[in-house]
Amino acid sequence: MRGTMASCKTSLFVLWAFVLLTVAAPMYGQQAFTSEDALNVASLQVLDITSDGRYAVATRYTSRDRKNVDHMRFGDPTYVSPSFSQLLVIDTDTGEETLVFDERVQVRSAEFSPDGSTVAFFLRRGDGFFLQTFDVARSRVREVSLRSDKSIASNSPLEWRPDGSGVLLGLRADGWAETSRRMYLELSEGPVIVQDSRNSFLAWDSVRNRGSLLIPALVDLDSREVRELSPEGNYTGVNQSEDGAFITYTEVTPLKTAYEPNKGTEYEVFLLSLDDLSTTSLTEKSEDRIRPNWNEAGNSFAYSEKGNVFVRSVFADSAVNLTEDLRGPVSEDDTTKIRFSVDRWRPDGAALLLSSQQGYHVLDNESGEIELVFENPEEDDNAPELDDVNWSPDGQFVYLTYSAQDKWERGLVRLDLRSGQMQDLVKDENLYSRWMFSEDGAKVFYQFSDGDLPNDLYVGDARLARPVRLTDLNPWLSDRKLTRSELVEYLDVDGNTLYGILYYPVDYEPGRKYPLVAEIYEEFFNNGFNHRMNLLANAGFFGFRPSVKLEIGYPGKAVTTGINVLIDRGMVDPDKLGVHGTSYGGYATNLLITQTDRFAAAINISGKVNIISFLGDSPKITTRNYRAAEDGQDRIGATLWEQPLKYVAHSAVMYADRIETPLLLMSGEG
Repeated sequence: MRGTMASCKTSLFVLWAFVLLTVAAPMYGQQAFTSEDALNVASLQVLDITSDGRYAVATRYTSRDRKNVDHMRFGDPTYVSPSFSQLLVIDTDTGEETLVFDERVQVRSAEFSPDGSTVAFFLRRGDGFFLQTFDVARSRVREVSLRSDKSIASNSPLEWRPDGSGVLLGLRADGWAETSRRMYLELSEGPVIVQDSRNSFLAWDSVRNRGSLLIPALVDLDSREVRELSPEGNYTGVNQSEDGAFITYTEVTPLKTAYEPNKGTEYEVFLLSLDDLSTTSLTEKSEDRIRPNWNEAGNSFAYSEKGNVFVRSVFADSAVNLTEDLRGPVSEDDTTKIRFSVDRWRPDGAALLLSSQQGYHVLDNESGEIELVFENPEEDDNAPELDDVNWSPDGQFVYLTYSAQDKWERGLVRLDLRSGQMQDLVKDENLYSRWMFSEDGAKVFYQFSDGDLPNDLYVGDARLARPVRLTDLNPWLSDRKLTRSELVEYLDVDGNTLYGILYYPVDYEPGRKYPLVAEIYEEFFNNGFNHRMNLLANAGFFGFRPSVKLEIGYPGKAVTTGINVLIDRGMVDPDKLGVHGTSYGGYATNLLITQTDRFAAAINISGKVNIISFLGDSPKITTRNYRAAEDGQDRIGATLWEQPLKYVAHSAVMYADRIETPLLLMSGEG
């Protein structure tokens, strides 16, 4: 009997792995969705829209365009992995698409000029990036040959000057590439690699830090002259003032390798005058990072610190605490002090939208008066998630994405600040994402899917009336057999309500029991096109993405209880269950099959099996390994020395003798 069962398990395992790794056979009528098809599914990334929303610039790409990555060069600051796409400009009034190049190219960043007539972008050619412009009316590309011996940094910002005369970008210092490459090769190919904590930086951290270095510069597009603004450094959050008189940025200064979270690096916000290149410090240098939220004029920023909200004008000597006298108790039942966070500025710069445990507030910067404009439901774990995405130019409406927590009900709502009413603009079981608004508020862009098909780009007016579909990225999928999805609710062993996404076999017949393959990671709720689930569905399997309960010290429970619900519904054959996962999901898969033999097959893709050796097994990752285990994704909740038995308990290799499930380990040296 055991021999027969083992044979059945191995057969299912081989079939399942074959489905995941090879091309499925054609089927009658509509064709099967194959692994070749998975490589050809197109996606769109909108990089920018004109202020009036008339044009959008975007890249259209597939998984096939991301192949041939040299993973062995992970950690090499000079390496940029291949990522090709079609660069296109879309006329949002007519839907007409204009390809900037006939061929697929590798581009980074793209932004319209202030008048919307020209797109600036970086084109990768050989080992470098080059500044290009595209004249929308003439459909003409021009390369801007910089009058500089320095190359454009691969992490360069790209921002037009407010008057459209040029762009702000970042350059590499002379010798940067040669030095960075030499340092990388010494560590990756040298006979001895020394990681010495007595040094300021572990060896690989010294190499990694070089990837962030650049020289901010202005380029005049007519003369091609380059004006360097500051010495080489690590600059983030570069922002230009509306009048073009100055730029602001955060200077990041690594001091040492950090062995604790949020340590070892100092941050300071600066203003740099473009008149004489003088700098003014706007914040004190500190390991506590301030994340400035700038107004549209670029002359004031807001930030949160320990529950308070501060505003600093670049013309003032210091920041002002606007909420010091506003932080009373949350409610009569909750005496916790209110903690405010900054969400966004009102377009006129006179008020801020804040969020707290109570809900959303509007704070008048001049008077200091605050109004609770939306109150969170009390003690309702299933209250919908709201996330603000825009404030209308006239200041009347705040737009928020909406997502129910107990069913598929998603969309966009807007809060009328005059009436206090929340208005539904769109709310249904479909999937909406990547909301963008024209500067004048007249057009709203978003990506849409019915939850089973890939996204396409749509546009509507400020009320989302009569939305127009702008793209049809994958018309050929109508000839393929595709899965359909369902949200499944279940309880874990502790009685917690969890959710999973079920993907049906193509040609599903009610009343028939099917094999099921579970894919594990963390929590799943929203559906969306998934090529792995479509491959399984075309092989005649249910695909299932169950959520796991994530608890510090006991990560990842409740996979089997979700499957039990489907078995009880008579849909799934309990003797034909498979499980797989990638990275954290592979780690969870390993642990799962040491605790149960219910699964007929399992695949671990790049998941660790020994969390103890994981702490130091990748010099390139360095201290991140420790943080991931202690207080990161692995959620052990303690160091190895504090609770060694928990590390043993979460290392599947320690219990490998219990595994009876056929297990495929997929990994690679790179």
